[in-house]
Amino acid sequence: MSRDALKTLFHPFASGTVEAPSEGERILFLGAEAGFALPEGFAAELSAVQGFRPFYRQLQAQRINVTPDIEGEGYDGALVLCAKHKGENEDHIAEALVRVREGGLILVAGGKEDGIQPLRKRIEGFGLSVEHMPKYHGVAFWFARPAEIKALTAQLAKPATEVEGRFTTAPGMFSHDRIDAGSELLASRLPTDFAGDAADFGAGWGYLSVELATKSPRIERIDLYEAHYGALEAARANLLANCPKVAQRFFWHDLASEPVKDKYDLIIMNPPFHEGHAAEPSLGQAMIKTAASALRSGGRLMLVANRGLPYEPVLSENFKEFGETCRNARYKVLWAKK
Repeated sequence: MSRDALKTLFHPFASGTVEAPSEGERILFLGAEAGFALPEGFAAELSAVQGFRPFYRQLQAQRINVTPDIEGEGYDGALVLCAKHKGENEDHIAEALVRVREGGLILVAGGKEDGIQPLRKRIEGFGLSVEHMPKYHGVAFWFARPAEIKALTAQLAKPATEVEGRFTTAPGMFSHDRIDAGSELLASRLPTDFAGDAADFGAGWGYLSVELATKSPRIERIDLYEAHYGALEAARANLLANCPKVAQRFFWHDLASEPVKDKYDLIIMNPPFHEGHAAEPSLGQAMIKTAASALRSGGRLMLVANRGLPYEPVLSENFKEFGETCRNARYKVLWAKK
């Protein structure tokens, strides 16, 4: 998401094309990101929603009122900042329709990479009176919340996804419609005799945690750390459904910048490595360093990564021993001992 999309979002107010909401009004901001300045005359109370922990913390630092999940209803209007996942964008518009009062403004913005033009045409296809304006390499469009929304939300809201009949996920989560092939490779190498305290770093919707708890039934406890709030809540439900007797804890956490207080005997991870469309290994490297500090002496790290990612040097710097367990055409499974 570029900062341009934020500027695009607020431009209709800044240019005077759309009347800025006044004092006493409440505006919901879905997909909120930090780095914006409210246009002159924008005096409404802004309630931001951001479930991605790093962005949430940036909004807090900007002193924006922000929650990880949507709260309340009867808003006077809503802003929707689009991201790259079509299903998530449509779901946010559906939420705005439900949470905003009849006649309230719903304003949506994004860049070409967010699919903003097809999204605008889709909303226009519902017969709504939609206005739009291009700016800063993106498009903003807006409409009034209609009186009848049931048919609209039925088409826009995205139901939960079932994966292999065992896991519940939702659009916007990593690999929400299938088990990730890298995670599957790591799962095939998880221990069957582990009996200590484990953590799953970047746990997503909980696949690897369920696999570890299933393969090693004598596990003492597993803690899941995840930056995506919705994915963590899905993981909570998936662990409860698949291995309810295992002691488990859940942490909404930015592993690249927030320290981990507990110590573990085993940490498993499939670290994210993309920033936009480019491979960016620094996040995985930061997570490996965090794992090293969170392991007890003799503790082990197991991770899966794309074959080309250079994680071996950071493993060498932070662990007594490390090596490669296996690889296939796309992925490698690495281990390290503290």
